[in-house]
Amino acid sequence: MTRSLWLLLGLTSTGFGIAGTVLPLVPTTPFLLLAAFAFARSSPGLHRWLVDHRQLGRLIRDWQKHRSIDRRVKVTALAVMAAMLVLTWLSGAALWILAGQAIVLGGVAAFVLTRPDTPAIPGRKPSAASSSHASDP
Repeated sequence: MTRSLWLLLGLTSTGFGIAGTVLPLVPTTPFLLLAAFAFARSSPGLHRWLVDHRQLGRLIRDWQKHRSIDRRVKVTALAVMAAMLVLTWLSGAALWILAGQAIVLGGVAAFVLTRPDTPAIPGRKPSAASSSHASDP
């Protein structure tokens, strides 16, 4: 039963992570990290597939090896967080909603900014996921 729940969480998170590579307001990185975590507890084959994936796996490997976030991903994440805050304000949301969102996004931004940049590796090109407009922590 527990293994099935981890598998379901992994599959769902992978789906959201893949959606995040093309949808501007859906994050990629946190869903892929969650999927890798869930697959490690439910399906070694799916875990290996995700970590070894040519495009998606780089985000996970960078996190596992260096506890780092690619600079492009950081910039994109911060830009999307700022845009969401502005959109919430422009929508006329109540002040308490705007303040709550600002507190949460501020905490996430602080986390992202305090992670080291992924070390440069000569000859390594940015992956599609790391250069995606929708990736964030």
